[in-house]
Amino acid sequence: MENLPIMLNLRGAKALVTGGTLMAARKIDLLLKAGAHVTCFAPELDSEFTEIKKQENFTHITRMPDASDFVGLTIAFGASEDPIPNQLVFDFARAAGVLVNIVDDPMTCDFIMPAIIDRSPIIVAFSSSGAVPVFARTLKARFETMIPKAYGRLAEFSATYRDRVKSEIKTYTGRRRFWEAIVDGDIAEHVFMGKMDEARDLADQLLKDFAADSKHTPKGEVYLVGAGPGDPDLLTFRALRLMQKCDVVLYDRLLGEDILSLVRREAERVYVGKMNKDHALPQEEISELLVKLARQGKRVLRLKGGDPFVFGRGGEEIEKLAAAHIPFQVVPGITAASGVSSYAGIPLTHRDYAQSVAFVTGHTKEDRFNLDLDSLVRPGQTVVVYMGLSSLPQLADAFIEKGASPDLPAAAVSRGTRPGQKVVTGTLSSLPGKVAKAGLESPTLIIIGNVVKLHDQLAWFEENASDEPTLGSGAIQAR
Repeated sequence: MENLPIMLNLRGAKALVTGGTLMAARKIDLLLKAGAHVTCFAPELDSEFTEIKKQENFTHITRMPDASDFVGLTIAFGASEDPIPNQLVFDFARAAGVLVNIVDDPMTCDFIMPAIIDRSPIIVAFSSSGAVPVFARTLKARFETMIPKAYGRLAEFSATYRDRVKSEIKTYTGRRRFWEAIVDGDIAEHVFMGKMDEARDLADQLLKDFAADSKHTPKGEVYLVGAGPGDPDLLTFRALRLMQKCDVVLYDRLLGEDILSLVRREAERVYVGKMNKDHALPQEEISELLVKLARQGKRVLRLKGGDPFVFGRGGEEIEKLAAAHIPFQVVPGITAASGVSSYAGIPLTHRDYAQSVAFVTGHTKEDRFNLDLDSLVRPGQTVVVYMGLSSLPQLADAFIEKGASPDLPAAAVSRGTRPGQKVVTGTLSSLPGKVAKAGLESPTLIIIGNVVKLHDQLAWFEENASDEPTLGSGAIQAR
């Protein structure tokens, strides 16, 4: 993060702007809306200032600014088309310790002006940190239609309850859940429709209910959420919503920071990740911790890579929760077999090559597989092996011993769907050596079957693949 996003209170503050054209007028208009007293230094003002000149807090001075104009100043903009006054603004502001922004010159800016969606008192800002401002404006345009103007009315309505909520609901968790109920429930819908009396009746009753119950521990709940194979774009809307509601998150090692950053910022993080023969927390203790935290009244997010019910041991966790009468929700995620194979350009089924697919785990016990090889080694089937990197040589030997051809195509995909994705293809006999030579690391998915042949046909995108995977990155991208 190159810049720290903040909201600056300028009500009653002094601001200075140079320039008399559209660029300066836009800055001045925002400053006046924020309640600042603005002085503009420019030889003349163009037609964009027609309404601005009527504002009580606006002053126009035709001379160049000098050092005395920066005494008691809070913020300054150099928005002149002439670089000389802009340079004066920069020099004087720096000497006086005043925040300064020289338009279209990021190297001389203490702060960046974002693109703004104004739903006062709700303000949404978009910034490219000054790199490509048009990107921020494009995002603003896309979100304008997604944030109704009525949200400002809802915020104003909610603000009338702020003092009462603070005094009548004694716990932080209770207050937060009251506000969530306002935003997510019938009260918001009534406000959006303009039915303010009905909204107020509902809010009064809701506050009464929360205040009466504030001495009691709120009911806890557990969310078992599949985070998909790694690319944050593959999260479901429901997953994102619950990630923003939780009080604490239990997460495993397969989750990158780009996904964890989407969890509610104030939520407590508990790492329970597992590696082969190195468990940060045994499964039984994880299940017990879910119960314990929920009984404390917390909303607990169990965030898992892939899908909770595909080698995620989610079934064991909900058994424990059900036995303890803890309410829970399960949110499926895109499992690694589907997501990783898609990004690698290897379809799991194909009319000419595979009519069925099997998912298995590559974990061994005493160097032996607990797999039904008779059901796996058969024509017309794709086998996807989770957690099979360390046991790949034994896995390949076991398939060959069971009758699979040593020339059967196979692939290993490391860091699938993530930046740095690597795809290694070969055969059952050659893949272990190729993987060792490539130095692939976990997480790596193994795909065995004739569908791997299609990777070479669909791999035209590999030559130009960026470090940021998109659908088909590393193999195929829609033309």
